Amino acid sequence: MSQGKNNLFENEVLKMLLEEFTGEQQTNNKTLDDLVKSVNQLTGKVSQMEEKLAKPEPVQVTINIEAVQKIVKEGITTMKLLSAAKPRPLVRKFRVLLFPERDARLFYKIVFGRWFLMLVILFGLSCLYRFGIHWNDNRRIVRIEQLENDRIRKSWDYLYFQKGKDIRSLMDKAYSHVGEENKEKD
Repeated sequence: MSQGKNNLFENEVLKMLLEEFTGEQQTNNKTLDDLVKSVNQLTGKVSQMEEKLAKPEPVQVTINIEAVQKIVKEGITTMKLLSAAKPRPLVRKFRVLLFPERDARLFYKIVFGRWFLMLVILFGLSCLYRFGIHWNDNRRIVRIEQLENDRIRKSWDYLYFQKGKDIRSLMDKAYSHVGEENKEKD
């Protein structure tokens, strides 16, 4: 009995598989038929195009060139008149415009925007240059005075510590005398 149920079950499975395969086969056949029809239609259209290409029809183009000829003739006549006329002398003018005739807003934007900025930058650079020169000169003078003072101090120290007591007392008197003169000047 179990073998009979197995056979029945296998028969039903096989029946279902066959039904699925036949359904797929039908859809494949339908798709293939559609493709054949499309290829046949395209072949017909290609053959029609080949027939049209084999028998070309002439194209007629009409152009109205009278207007172009008229413009060219007028241009040639004006060129002849200009070449025959006496050449005009060139007048070169140099003007400083503070109040322009046209585009005043653009003119003042350029003048006060760019030129004014450039003038301020140039003025700042010139002031910076003068300050640098002055500062450099002052440093050089101070350095020279420091070297002079160092030389005087070293010679003072040499005389003061190397010579005897009588020179020390003479140097102390000179030192105090110069100090009193400086107080009187102030």
